Amino acid sequence: MLVLAKVALAPLLLWQGARVRRTALQLPEAAGPSAGVAGSGGLKLRLLIVGDSSGAGVGAATQSEALAGRLSAALAERLGGSVHWQLLARTGNRTADSLRQLRDASSLEPADVMVTALGVNDAVGQVSASLWTRQLAELHQLAVARLGVRYSLHSAVPPMHAFPLLPQPLRWLLGAQAMRLNRALVRDLADSKDRGVQAAPANLHQPGGAAALMAPDGFHPNPAGYKLWADALAERIAAQITLSSR
Repeated sequence: MLVLAKVALAPLLLWQGARVRRTALQLPEAAGPSAGVAGSGGLKLRLLIVGDSSGAGVGAATQSEALAGRLSAALAERLGGSVHWQLLARTGNRTADSLRQLRDASSLEPADVMVTALGVNDAVGQVSASLWTRQLAELHQLAVARLGVRYSLHSAVPPMHAFPLLPQPLRWLLGAQAMRLNRALVRDLADSKDRGVQAAPANLHQPGGAAALMAPDGFHPNPAGYKLWADALAERIAAQITLSSR
């Protein structure tokens, strides 16, 4: 049904996509360094965040208000020590781009946990679900081999059907593609024997709905959205670390 809809609506969808790219508010990536330390005391965790524009913090003024800063601070609080974090993210990245970026990076430090913030550009580019999940698996394997990562947490593609920037029916189409990618990721991880990889569901539920968590461009999180996202990820990571240490 989705394929038939894309074919039938192709002229309108192409026009809407071109218009969105032409008129959308262009926000910069969050200012600040791409690595740092959150919290104080003994080192509890080394964190790597790999992503697209949301990983790079578009929609927040500084990295302290974006995913990297929010997540590392939340983990430092939950784990009772310091968290060393580093960021490998770039606006426009699909998962294939991040895979190449990680493969080519020469200055990354070892990491215990990798969090990915990918999938929106894959959905926009109509990347197949099977290819997307395969690239995420390759990303995890590369992070294990190169950096010693022991646990990867893949953020789900956010609910694009709720992005205020997107007009209908483009919003419906990209929302359906995002849900298709997420279903494939959950299914593949359920079938996998690797317990060191999990998926975190997209969480945009609060009074006011998704719009209250979006930046002025209607496409990226605002600082409140980044905090909600980071807190959900931190809960999963802290629980996994506690379980692994038993």
